[in-house]
Parts: sequence; structure tokens; C-alpha cells
Amino acid sequence: MSFQAYLDTIEKKTGLTPRALVEIAQTKGFAGPDVKGGDVITWLKEDYDLGRGHAMALVHVIKNGPKIDPKHVGTTGTHRDESDTLWLDGIASKP
Repeated sequence: MSFQAYLDTIEKKTGLTPRALVEIAQTKGFAGPDVKGGDVITWLKEDYDLGRGHAMALVHVIKNGPKIDPKHVGTTGTHRDESDTLWLDGIASKP
């Protein structure tokens, strides 16, 4: 599953865009590269019943922003994405 597919599934399950969840995370003190992944995973499990894999995709965005490693772009691997920038503003608003 690609990073974007994880984020899209999170939106379908929670009803919140990835950007909205990042903003909520920031209000809870989860922001920037030093955030502890385990803390975010626990929060997402308790509040939204998200599993570890989906939570880790959001941890990546919280820690690093929407950019992903170019090695995941255009490859044939399981985490292949079409762009090195993840779309955080919701499935319905994708260009």
C-alpha cells in the first residue's frame, strides 16, 4: 500500500483529512521531527481506532511533512506513490 493510500484510508475511516489530523496532533503537542511515534500511535488507536501501519503513515507526515523519499515514486514496489508529495487536503479535493 502506498503512503497516499494509507492517508486516504485514514480519511475514509475517521472522516478527517490528513491535514486536519496533523492540526489536531499539533494541538496535542505532537509536532516536528522529535515527536515520539509511539505516543502518536497510542493517540490514534484510542481516539480513532487506527492500526499501527496507518498510524505510522501519519507519524511520517507529522514528523517530516508531506514529502516522501523519491525512491517510493514511480517504482513497482508495494509502497509506490505517484508523487514525492503526499496530498493532505482530502480525497475529494485531489487535483
